[in-house]
Amino acid sequence: MSGSNEVKYGQPTAPTSGATSTRKPVTVPEIRARKGGVPLTMITAYDATFARMLDEAGTDILLVGDSLGMVVQGNPDTLGVSVDDVVYHCRAVASGTRYAHVVGDMPFLSYQVTPEDALRNAGRVIAQGRAHAVKLEGGSAIADTIARVVAAGIPVMGHVGLTPQAVHAMGGFKVQGRDAEAAARIVDDARVVAEAGAYAVVLEGIPGELATRITAALDVPTIGIGAGVGCDGQVLVCYDLLGMTANLRPRFVKRYDEGFERVVAAARAFGADVRARVFPGDEHTFGAGKGG
Repeated sequence: MSGSNEVKYGQPTAPTSGATSTRKPVTVPEIRARKGGVPLTMITAYDATFARMLDEAGTDILLVGDSLGMVVQGNPDTLGVSVDDVVYHCRAVASGTRYAHVVGDMPFLSYQVTPEDALRNAGRVIAQGRAHAVKLEGGSAIADTIARVVAAGIPVMGHVGLTPQAVHAMGGFKVQGRDAEAAARIVDDARVVAEAGAYAVVLEGIPGELATRITAALDVPTIGIGAGVGCDGQVLVCYDLLGMTANLRPRFVKRYDEGFERVVAAARAFGADVRARVFPGDEHTFGAGKGG
């Protein structure tokens, strides 16, 4: 092995895409200005490595979702995620991001008890997690809380429709707004959340026609997941997008790769090389001499 014997880990390199150098950080005003324009892209991220890859790909928004409770921690829902968890993962994602707008999910019961709790916890996600904004699930019931957080200078993204933190009340991860009464309630929730100061609203798990109607009614962008093509942007969990789960294939997810199979194949190849003693080879081994 030529060069120094020093082992170097985690050192940043120049962007691989020439177009990246002309990019500017994505801001709240830019996101608001994209209403009705070029659709926004949002992908979840939970660590610096994934954040850097997704940022390099030109993703507009990186969401540090409380979905980490399921895809990272292996839990059946998002309810066990803490503010400490979100702060930790936000800080990691922020470290790997140059341009994307970073949003931290506010976990279950971190904002529903009092507006003061919400403001304190949102402040931690911004100050300690280095996120640019927070996301709160819920509609009319949390409008005052959204207004309080926004008044403190913390941007808030809303989230209505299927709200995973209310999974038990909803009887599972089920499509919402299929009857007229439920649809009207979601329309009202989205309107109230926007009026309270949210700069964008996630619409999850609702019929496409309803999402299109809400999008037309709001002055702020909507970002859909399982809500059809009529929104101002789309979001997917990175593990879903990359096919990192063996059997979970929700209807609303398009798998752009089969990462689970790729990782299994790579790990098997590594195991075979180790057992055959062909790894490490000379090119992977440090010599005794200086610079060897």
